[in-house]
Amino acid sequence: MVGRSAGRVVLLGFASANVLRALSFADVLDEDTGRGYQRRFNSQHSLDFRRYIQREHSATIPLTFNLRPPASGIWSITDLGERRVRLEIADGEGKVLAQVDCQHRLGHLADLSVELPFMCFVGLTNHEEMEVFNVINSKARGLSASLLDFHDAQLASDLASERPELFVSLYLKNEPISPWYQQLDLGGNSTSGLNRRASLRTMQKAIKVFLNRTKILQDRSPDAAAQVILDFWAAVALVLPEPWTKPRKHLVTKGIGVYALMELAADIYAEASDGCLLDKRYFAAVLADFAAEFDWTTEGALKGLGGEGGVKAAVALIREARKRTRFKVVANG
Repeated sequence: MVGRSAGRVVLLGFASANVLRALSFADVLDEDTGRGYQRRFNSQHSLDFRRYIQREHSATIPLTFNLRPPASGIWSITDLGERRVRLEIADGEGKVLAQVDCQHRLGHLADLSVELPFMCFVGLTNHEEMEVFNVINSKARGLSASLLDFHDAQLASDLASERPELFVSLYLKNEPISPWYQQLDLGGNSTSGLNRRASLRTMQKAIKVFLNRTKILQDRSPDAAAQVILDFWAAVALVLPEPWTKPRKHLVTKGIGVYALMELAADIYAEASDGCLLDKRYFAAVLADFAAEFDWTTEGALKGLGGEGGVKAAVALIREARKRTRFKVVANG
């Protein structure tokens, strides 16, 4: 059957699970290239659905696909009258249907002939398909908030103005000279997955606090603010080489560390005199006075801290450590 889902043309039909599985694909985000938009595959999630759909009286809402604009001859739709159509896919073309909302339902059904309902958009571009996916899944349980943020970045017309904290976070991730280059988890697949530290959402929330506290965007452009923040993190990586290169044993690049260090960055920014060049060298000099002596390990002072209250406690501990160092310098002087 052919009809409309609000403003979009859609097909409604039924087919066996193994046929739909064989003809479709999930466009999972490749974080290294930026292509795709879906979350990485969760095998357990998919196996749970496989077990469920084979039970008596089981059911599911229609699986959602999209037929992307094709090269000539890959697929065609013939009008049969009375809102009926025939969808034909050329033999040997393989996976033609993009899985907009059914990746985990179909993932482990390649050998099952159970009949399933499906809805298929016709001719959505990749960008339009991402928009539909975002609307369907924006409140989905288990969907990475960082992945949704990535979608927002792709769909925004002026990201720097609309969401400067996200703009800066992606700058840290995508700029080759950044210590965070390709190391913020977006929720997709990446060859650097073992090296990833914080998520995009974590970094974005921490940067938003920095931007609000410093009011830096009142005096500087988003690009200039992004460079200041990059320089701060470059200084952190320089002053704390072991905590930076061994993230599993240290908290510098984990949630609590990221939040606390961005608060510290705001402190340092506020203390700087007018006209001071806030670059990597400046931040490194300030951090070198105390940061290397602070215990950043998972068994140190920050152990067990989490949530908003944990961040406040972590910030207080770091500020106190810095204060003690200052007193020590004065006393020795």
